[in-house]
Amino acid sequence: MNVNDFDFELPEELIAQTPLLDRTSSRLMTLNKETGDIHHAHFSDIVDYLETGDTLVLNDTKVMPARLYGVKQETGAKVEMLLLKQLEGNDWEVLIKPAKRVQVGTVVSFGEGKLQADCKELLPQGGRIMTLKYTGILQERLEEMGEMPLPPYIKEQLKDQSRYQTVYAKAMGSAAAPTAGLHFTEALLEKIAAKGVNITYITLHVGLGTFRPVSVDNIEEHDMHSEYYEMSQQTADVLNQTRKKGGRIITVGTTSTRTLETIASLHDDFIETSGWTDIFIYPGYEFKGIDAMITNFHLPKSTLMMLISSLASRERVLNAYAEAVKERYRFFSFGDAMFIY
Repeated sequence: MNVNDFDFELPEELIAQTPLLDRTSSRLMTLNKETGDIHHAHFSDIVDYLETGDTLVLNDTKVMPARLYGVKQETGAKVEMLLLKQLEGNDWEVLIKPAKRVQVGTVVSFGEGKLQADCKELLPQGGRIMTLKYTGILQERLEEMGEMPLPPYIKEQLKDQSRYQTVYAKAMGSAAAPTAGLHFTEALLEKIAAKGVNITYITLHVGLGTFRPVSVDNIEEHDMHSEYYEMSQQTADVLNQTRKKGGRIITVGTTSTRTLETIASLHDDFIETSGWTDIFIYPGYEFKGIDAMITNFHLPKSTLMMLISSLASRERVLNAYAEAVKERYRFFSFGDAMFIY
């Protein structure tokens, strides 16, 4: 398949730059994956589309305030560093700007030396492997001096950093938020649970590869990024019981979807497990772990467009997106939501 098969016209003014005051007041489009039927609602109505015995799977990853501004120890030249993922020990894969300033052996200092990063290895496209040295607890140092790494299409500063976190975020480690979950409040989750819907959690730490454009014409040649995931025994038990009793497994976001599909592809049942996934889901893929999905509206020609097109068919998804543009839905991380069922 060609990457242009997943393109669509999107007016720039429909790219949401700021989150709504009330998380649940965003709009909700529902798409029947079998018939293509579309309905319009508000996200607070999602409870009406869920059924007793369903299980909602949420990604409890927490976004790190991972964008740091420092100086080269030797020259004082300014350097911007974005933490992407932890490797072994205190070694991290990072993005550096300007990359030419940081070579192997360069030391970058942040917060007057409270955090230092020594360059260990050069990677393509401004990537580096840096060894971090710091006083106290790394999470505290990041919260003290780091900024939230908003996606490149968001041009406005975020006044409230917590609005780029889900209300259930717990496991620190992501460079980007699992944005489908931003629509939920604790009150809405309580309402969903009161209806007899199971709510359970996985962890997938989102990397910036999620925003990386597909640079090949033939999508099958795309090299998918790798992300770390975990599933607990408790979650595995809930999912297996849901399957056994005939309930639907509904993922919140593409990150939860990729995690469940990775595990379902490797095992007969859901199990307690962890690892790295580079699963690439595009049309022709047969889903093994999920029945439905809540997601945001995605970038043209992105791997996320390809994933949802494999669930509801490319034609139905592109038709739904044309309807969303016509009805002035808000797109991307701070935008509106879609329920594909």
